[in-house]
Amino acid sequence: MVKQQQVKSIVIIGAGPAGLTAAYEIKKKQPECTVTVLEESDCIGGISRTVEYKGNRMDMGGHRFFSKSERVNEWWQEILPMQGAPSKDDRILERNVTLAADGPDPEQEDRTMLYRTRISRIFFEKKFFDYPISLKWETFRNMGFLTTMKVGFSYLASIFHKKKEDSLENFYVNRFGKKLYSMFFENYTQNLWGRHPSEISAEWGAQRVKGLSIIAIIKDVFGRIFHKKNRKVETSLIETFKYPKHGPGQIWEQTASLVEEMGGCVKKNCKVVRLITEGNRVTAVVYEQDGKEETMEADAVISSMPIKELIAGIEAAPDKVAQIAADLPYRDYMTVGLLLSGIKLKNTTKFKTLGNIVPDCWIYVHDKKLKLGRVQIYNNWSPYMVQDPEHTILVGLEYFCNEGDQLWSMTDEAFAKLAIQEFIQMGCIDDAAEVLDSHVERVKKAYPAYFDSYDRIDEVISYLNTFDNLYCVGRNGQHRYNNMDHSMETAFEAVDCILEHKTDKTAIWNVNTEQEYHEENK
Repeated sequence: MVKQQQVKSIVIIGAGPAGLTAAYEIKKKQPECTVTVLEESDCIGGISRTVEYKGNRMDMGGHRFFSKSERVNEWWQEILPMQGAPSKDDRILERNVTLAADGPDPEQEDRTMLYRTRISRIFFEKKFFDYPISLKWETFRNMGFLTTMKVGFSYLASIFHKKKEDSLENFYVNRFGKKLYSMFFENYTQNLWGRHPSEISAEWGAQRVKGLSIIAIIKDVFGRIFHKKNRKVETSLIETFKYPKHGPGQIWEQTASLVEEMGGCVKKNCKVVRLITEGNRVTAVVYEQDGKEETMEADAVISSMPIKELIAGIEAAPDKVAQIAADLPYRDYMTVGLLLSGIKLKNTTKFKTLGNIVPDCWIYVHDKKLKLGRVQIYNNWSPYMVQDPEHTILVGLEYFCNEGDQLWSMTDEAFAKLAIQEFIQMGCIDDAAEVLDSHVERVKKAYPAYFDSYDRIDEVISYLNTFDNLYCVGRNGQHRYNNMDHSMETAFEAVDCILEHKTDKTAIWNVNTEQEYHEENK
């Protein structure tokens, strides 16, 4: 067997969760290796970044830190230790919270991960429903008797008349029935992707709704009735998750700092435009910085940049592969942060909050009259996201769009005005005068989509795998709707392959293809 040449220099494209996880792991395991991270923007964290504006912070997309992977949980703990004392709102409200022995006090130290309570609900016809939907008295009351009966008979029909699962629409109808699908899936999905569910691959549904069905919900209902003390709840309204004191971007900014302390280099405003290849290897990465092209040689390349752009930068790519990659679809994202003096939505839950505001992290908006997709309430993610959480409320109104379309092309002022009017229409505030300030953010290629040329993506993957030293990781790097922990796991696998001189990329591409539990972040 020919002895493999040791990898001495690695270029990582993208300073998001996958790229920075890979950089940290390499420097920790092989300190002598030269590691350079090239980030196109001037921000750290990719779509998991946190934006600070006038002392308030916005989470781009909302990111719960929850994983069944011990490796991921240990990694988060290594970067940001769990809190050892109550956070500001828990202290004021005297709420019970899990504390770590010898953990930092979030009131005194910033490098802290918090335990938070998750409450996310659907806002439909100006009423709240559990997310995921659950069958309980409040749900029936909100639906009304006639609608409840229609939902039940519709579900029974779906049991005996299964549709061919050749679309996301049929995937949902088979599991929930036509009526429930039309109420809680059809419009929201079309708003999210800009396509009707009948045009989207069922694969997206299989990835995002693992283990969730009417059967699971009914089991939960009977568990509540007959096993109140020792029941196992498959889905519930309230869960806990971890969250950095200052939002998800904090952990990636901290990771970038640690990489640099270990001798690595994180370069911002460096847009990768081309890969130089020889045979089955990538020999160098070409990037633009300050209007000039620079070339960096590498023994291995880890890419988290969109596959569409990666393939476009490989001159040797066959025309067929280049065309498939060029046609891969994405959905972009806009959000406007609104600083409010108050909010009309009443807290009817038993969960206490500062100012008795609604306790939701997210509110999923199901209203065909609105373009608005989701509302984040940053106070509930962490009290430290808001400069004055006792007297002001910071919300993020999230819109899904395509780069260059009517929404995307709006001025910040016009977009904020639209969002405020829709928030009034929802009944959340009475007047624009209740908005103390606003700030708009745009995120390109936030969601890799499962239509158009996606059904031929295996041809692109097969081509990328012909390069022995090119490793694709993360959400955009694999064109897969990965959560943050899955993106990190692709980085773990890539680093293992590099350090063990493996050319088989199967383990990297297999992350998040299992049929087990999938925590839905978005």
